Amino acid sequence: MQNQRNNSDKLWTILKLLNWTTSYFQSHQIDSPRATAEILLAHSLDLKRIDLYLRYDQPLCQDELIRFKALIKRRSKREPVAYIVGHKEFWSLDFRVTRDVLIPRPETECVVESILALAQDEALPRPQRILELGTGSGAIILALASEHAAQTFYASDVSKQALTLASKNAHRLGWADKICFFGGNWFEPLGRQAPLFDIIVSNPPYIASAAILDLQPEIHCWEPRQALDGDQDGLKCLQHIIAQAHLHLAPHGYLVLEIGHDQKASVQEIINNCGRYDSPTFKQDYGGYDRVALIREKSIA
Repeated sequence: MQNQRNNSDKLWTILKLLNWTTSYFQSHQIDSPRATAEILLAHSLDLKRIDLYLRYDQPLCQDELIRFKALIKRRSKREPVAYIVGHKEFWSLDFRVTRDVLIPRPETECVVESILALAQDEALPRPQRILELGTGSGAIILALASEHAAQTFYASDVSKQALTLASKNAHRLGWADKICFFGGNWFEPLGRQAPLFDIIVSNPPYIASAAILDLQPEIHCWEPRQALDGDQDGLKCLQHIIAQAHLHLAPHGYLVLEIGHDQKASVQEIINNCGRYDSPTFKQDYGGYDRVALIREKSIA
């Protein structure tokens, strides 16, 4: 007991460790240093973040310190927190994520909001057939399924690893029987005879190749390049989808695309040149950028 009292100032309690880690992350220019420290420590100890403060004076054993130190090292190398802990919240749902998929982002929730609003369009049938191209973790299609389970959902990805992860997320969230997952590059698996869709949605690669290295290290060093790289001008995938989507849309159907913050004019021009759609509507994200293009198939008189 005497030795424990003499060494008490050397014990790493939860609060002491949080304070030290926060300072360490600050000195290494890590975003949100306190929140990051809390998330990693809670994950390491298999606790909720609130539990850290309910047990603030609890000392950590050597094994716990070693385990947490490994997480600190990973974050110091700019590995995203979501990849370290293996999950990310989106639309108030918990998604498993790995380096095979992009980490779901808040601005993509604007895509979900836009589709939920479109689904009320009286010109669209009930229930609707909704297809997501490039589903990744399944965040968009599963968020939609959580709101309108009566719709019919389809989702594809060229990456087998992404499809496996999206399917696992669907099982975890209880909607595996609501979504048909299939593999392939954009519309190729569908052919010309496939049934038509009322809404097609995609968050395709839209970053110009040369601009990827200018992004945060958390992005360009860790997230899958094939999900980021939109070729020389960032528009290749957007242009391909716009050129092909009308062949797979039902009458009055919509194509919904997430786009880059500075791509509105270019996307508008691509749509106009295609000649198969009405004038698009653009929705802004929470930062005030034009982020979502809503493109309706042109009505044929």
